[in-house]
Amino acid sequence: MKQIALTILLSLPLPLLAQSQPPKTPATLRSILLEQLRSTHNKAEWFVPANTAVEGLSAEQAKWTDGKGNHSIGQLTYHLVFWNSSALAKFKGEKPPAFSGNNDETFNNFDAKQWDSLVHQLDQVLTDWEKAVEAADDKKLAENASTIAHIGTHNAYHIGQIVYIRREQGSWDPSKGVK
Repeated sequence: MKQIALTILLSLPLPLLAQSQPPKTPATLRSILLEQLRSTHNKAEWFVPANTAVEGLSAEQAKWTDGKGNHSIGQLTYHLVFWNSSALAKFKGEKPPAFSGNNDETFNNFDAKQWDSLVHQLDQVLTDWEKAVEAADDKKLAENASTIAHIGTHNAYHIGQIVYIRREQGSWDPSKGVK
């Protein structure tokens, strides 16, 4: 029976086969940028998104380091919140947070007492980025596309570090995306 169905399918003219497929919506700059932002926020795709990476961590786990000079999850999360907030402010024409020029400060100002608030801030700034891209006109998106794409890449890089740290400390659930 399978051979008969396959024979019939292969004997159909290509235009008929093409008609049976739902038409694909052409990708736009907006849809591509939103896909990149969402995949590093809350939509699991090729890698673990930020919300999953920090989900369920205690403040103690967030401040843990390996003792080799590497950042903690809290420091990485603070860094992501800082740079996403700064870039979003610039994108919206607002004044970004104060920055001395010393990138170490964007990691080292983490305070474990604010961990729950910081997790919320990360989710909020990533949501705000998506809303800003959805609302922007095509010209603004074109002018800022490279920056927005780099933000997605930067987020993915540090989210990978967060998952690695969780694996090192034994707090990562492999069913969440990284075995």
